Amino acid sequence: MSGSITSPACGVTGWPFGPAPARALRPEFLPDGRSWPVIRVLSPAGSPPEVAASLVGQDYPEHHHETYTPATLADRLSQDGDCATLVLLEDEMLAPGALTALAFEMAHRGALAVAGLRVLYDEAVSGLDVPALAGHPDTIGGEILWAPSALKGDAALEAAWAALPAAAKFRIGRPVILRRGQAGRVAKPLTIVSLTGTGTVGGAGVAHRRLSDALALAHHKVTEDILSDRPAAAEWTDSFPEVEARIAAKAPDFVLIGNVHGATRSLDVVGRLASAHPTALVLHDLFPLTGRCCHPRDCTRAETGCDATCPTPDEYPPLAPNRIAGMHRRKRAVLGAEAGPLLLANSAWTRARSEALAPASAVTRPVSLAFPTGIFRRGDKGALRRRLGLPEGDVLILVSSVIVDGPDKGFADLRDALRAVARPGVGVVAIGRLDDPAKLGIDNLVAPGLIASEEQLAAWYGACDLHVTASRHETLGQTPIEAGLCGVPTLAYRTSGLTTSVIDGVSGRLVEMRPGALAESLTDLVADDAARTMLGAFARIALENRFSPAAAVLSLDAVLRERGLIADGPERTLFEPAMLGHFPFAAERLRGAEGTVQASSSPIVRRLRRTKQAVLGRRMPLFVRRCLYLADSLRRRAS
Repeated sequence: MSGSITSPACGVTGWPFGPAPARALRPEFLPDGRSWPVIRVLSPAGSPPEVAASLVGQDYPEHHHETYTPATLADRLSQDGDCATLVLLEDEMLAPGALTALAFEMAHRGALAVAGLRVLYDEAVSGLDVPALAGHPDTIGGEILWAPSALKGDAALEAAWAALPAAAKFRIGRPVILRRGQAGRVAKPLTIVSLTGTGTVGGAGVAHRRLSDALALAHHKVTEDILSDRPAAAEWTDSFPEVEARIAAKAPDFVLIGNVHGATRSLDVVGRLASAHPTALVLHDLFPLTGRCCHPRDCTRAETGCDATCPTPDEYPPLAPNRIAGMHRRKRAVLGAEAGPLLLANSAWTRARSEALAPASAVTRPVSLAFPTGIFRRGDKGALRRRLGLPEGDVLILVSSVIVDGPDKGFADLRDALRAVARPGVGVVAIGRLDDPAKLGIDNLVAPGLIASEEQLAAWYGACDLHVTASRHETLGQTPIEAGLCGVPTLAYRTSGLTTSVIDGVSGRLVEMRPGALAESLTDLVADDAARTMLGAFARIALENRFSPAAAVLSLDAVLRERGLIADGPERTLFEPAMLGHFPFAAERLRGAEGTVQASSSPIVRRLRRTKQAVLGRRMPLFVRRCLYLADSLRRRAS
């Protein structure tokens, strides 16, 4: 993002955006049927022609353009009317899609002011920033859309922003203006250690790695570490002296921990780290809050104390029944300690479960997960289908999970819903581990297996028309967000964290958990191309605003400021120029990650796994776990 580029359309040296999309992404009406807000854009008199060009390129007809001078600005702002207002300053112009992104968020949230990111440039992009929620930022300009009642004739935009209550103003995680000028002063970067149990492969591991990458783009010094590469020993391992020594040597300002149950069944190491360094534990699942499991499902034992009556002690992550009660007490002792870790919840539902299950003294705060919004993006559906060998004329339904038929993914409900619509002209694409595709009972099925490349995964998403999940147990649900960023809406149950990852009526539809409900709504959506198109367009707009890497940093920034790790002043949050590469309209997008999931198993392993599941289900009896642990220990001694 550092090279100088000249755009013939705008004539701006260092213009960092690519060509405008051929097709508009803005539906005619808002999701609830209202008209889009009318926006007046004020720009300085005598602005260069590219300012007006950036406005015309918005494809937002419900706006009008006026000019102002320093002497007339106050009068312009005091004019009564029903228009939302955006005030460009000198050397500012609009980024692609800015008005749509800001107006949607204002209408959907009922906000009085919505701010986006500024892209700062001179001969090249020097950084991106966004105003602080509190205080008086140095300069407030075209990055904020003001509701009609927000300005009240006050020409001091900085004072107007600071005066609004926090609940009335929002910041979205995408660029809205391009401003000539150098980036401001960067606050002292933090030294951050990002720690996982066994690495960043798989759903929770990928989510944690994306948070780490986002923090690095906010100028923090982030290093990643793992507790262990011995998952067979996890049930009996609580101490990690070498890892803890490495972390202590770095003297981190902040430790971000997540997904530890692949390396240990306790939180003892989390407690030791929290006693030495400011520490947060991301609730990628509910494992930290229970005696053993990641998702209690309908079990209520975690509310009163998990014990040997656990109904699923042999399911992953397994734990011997006689150890469950003691482990639950140990976890609660860590979370309830005076120097215990802060808990970070990735959805409103997860926060509610954390506050219900954690000790009363534990503190839970919200966090937005980060998604590579420049990789997961809308594409040419026909071209993607030709590239992947998919039928161009069919309605294609996508299901996606690391383990498609996993015990928490509602496989029986999913199968029944898909069978209800499967017919010639309607196909299914199943991404993820599915050892026996015949279990779906669908003829028109494409099952490419596990896909470890984000770029390739985005292509499969973008080639489909509709994403469906029957899961009932998600702290958030990453696949609905990835699909929505690609312009593909999701159908899901109205439950758990899915109520955050699927915005009902905006990025998809939520249905009640009753027999047949999923199949009924799926039938309706398969037949309604216009509804799918509208939901897909809004999914991209809304989810980019909420789940970009910049949006994730803003949520973590609030936590760090609350903890006093970053001074809570008027300084803007500042990002590296490379942050721009996380948006599809950037001229130079960042490449996606590889190796996000484990390699697909061989046919022999898949057959053995099917045989094991037929005999033992998905259980892992204690004697088998002990044998695996012994074999692992002997192998390591021999090597």
